[in-house]
Amino acid sequence: MEGVKRYLENVEPRTAALFTGATCMIGTVVVVLLQKGYTHREAKAKIQKAQNRRTDSLQRAEHAVLQYNKSHPETDSALILTLSLSELTKKLQEGSLNPEEVFYSYMEKTLDLNKDLNCCTGILLDSFDQMKTLDSNRKGLLYGVPVSIKENYGYKNYDSSCGVVINLDHPAKKDSVLVEVLKKQGAIPFVKTNIPQGLLSYECSNPIFGQTLNPHNPLKTSGGSSGGEGALIGGGGSLLGMGSDIGGSIRLPASFCGICGFKPTPGRLSLQGISSIYQGQKSVPSCAGPMARDVDSLALCMQALLCDHMFSLDPTVPPVPFNVQIYQSSKPLRIGYLESDGYTHPSPSMARSVREVKALLEAAGHTLVPYRHLNLEYVLAELVVKGILADGATTLLQKLEGSPVDPSLKAQIVPYALPIWLKKTLSFLLKPFSTRASVVLGGLCGVGSIPDLWNQHAAVEDYIQETIAEWRKCNIDALLCPVTGPAYNHLYCGKLSSAASYTLIFNLLQFPAGVVPVSTVKAEDEEELKHYKGVYQDQWDKLFKQAVCGGEGLPVGVQCVTLPWQDELCLRLMKEVEQLVKQSKA
Repeated sequence: MEGVKRYLENVEPRTAALFTGATCMIGTVVVVLLQKGYTHREAKAKIQKAQNRRTDSLQRAEHAVLQYNKSHPETDSALILTLSLSELTKKLQEGSLNPEEVFYSYMEKTLDLNKDLNCCTGILLDSFDQMKTLDSNRKGLLYGVPVSIKENYGYKNYDSSCGVVINLDHPAKKDSVLVEVLKKQGAIPFVKTNIPQGLLSYECSNPIFGQTLNPHNPLKTSGGSSGGEGALIGGGGSLLGMGSDIGGSIRLPASFCGICGFKPTPGRLSLQGISSIYQGQKSVPSCAGPMARDVDSLALCMQALLCDHMFSLDPTVPPVPFNVQIYQSSKPLRIGYLESDGYTHPSPSMARSVREVKALLEAAGHTLVPYRHLNLEYVLAELVVKGILADGATTLLQKLEGSPVDPSLKAQIVPYALPIWLKKTLSFLLKPFSTRASVVLGGLCGVGSIPDLWNQHAAVEDYIQETIAEWRKCNIDALLCPVTGPAYNHLYCGKLSSAASYTLIFNLLQFPAGVVPVSTVKAEDEEELKHYKGVYQDQWDKLFKQAVCGGEGLPVGVQCVTLPWQDELCLRLMKEVEQLVKQSKA
């Protein structure tokens, strides 16, 4: 009951009073939905068992690190941790560093960082054995490189819970395709990282493993759903990680934690063995992708993964290797740009970062032209929300049955659990007060029937083609735009799905997109934020202002986007942005 009242108040305080008579019934519906399935005692026992497994893995890894350090006091871990991925791989290949000292240096850093940030769901203890047999893959592009993986990546004999109790105690029978390929290329997957409950959130907290904190400020979230990766890489505990992205789940943690993240074209990398809550949902496809400290690391990872071994393991992936020539090209580009998407007004630091990067790109010889999205309010509700939650959120709610609901998710799932008739009623009544809330609630009703689902798929296809036509009309090679930031205060992500508009749109469009850190929040940005009104000046705009306040010193990124299958061009633009920003600060 209280959850529904809070949701209505978040949407529009003037409307809340209309529904106090219905809240008792709605609260009962939510409670009944989430109490079905496992009993509280069973859920608690499964959670405790998972936590014990994690504790055991951390303790065993810590013991191994202590033993190694005693017998190898000459290892210069501080130096190893400062090396970029390209520098590290060069030293490993030439033999001036050995995989063992690199592995233990990163293992020790990860264990220390996890104590502060709670970013790991468990150490992959098999990695200690894998390290001893690496010489068979000495020619691999990632030979000797420790790699972190998001919790939903399949790794033999380990759970991929997606943060929900019902998925515990179902260990993978084999490695996911990307884990197999990483190993074939000589990499050492060594740790699984934290995620939000159910993955459909850009917070990073669940009732099994708890809340992950931002490496730059513990009062802020690391983002999600690849938030454990963002925190671990941003804090220096990993130099390359693998995440997944259905609405910004790689790019938002990259933005919040000050690292680079890349969402490829859907289908470019295999998803076999990577778990999701919404298996089979096709309107807004999920993607696997790399996260790292710099763009060259992302490119090297893509080059390593796009190999014959992956194409053989998963024949559904087009056998298109990484095009190094496009990545290294220097041809001047015609780039569209936008400071605001017209749906979520950017924070001052978001808009400033785009303006500054635009000026740098123009000075470097590129042409920048204004761009705007087509019909975004309709698209986000009718194509994105109604696409991801085509079943009216039934599948997600079923996955949460019998599980405690994480505090970060409560505000988000309350409207999901409402009966369809009530969603429609609220949507109608909210229209005069908050058009955004009205259309989103309508979208949460789902598609209703199979013919409606086909129509929805057709509408998505039409929108993709209309957007490609708009790009061609503008004659642009790529797009520069904001990415949501800076990092939020805790417990705001679940109230602000609307602010993911900057990333969600490119999942729908199936365009590759990546994030590069370019600046930090300044005192002037904080001062300007005091006057923030937003586009709609509704409750969501007010919540966004509250979410990003107190961010001085936090990283801010920009987003680079290209057309489908032009992943290398996207990475090339990201690399140029990174270099130009670095030069401007020198």
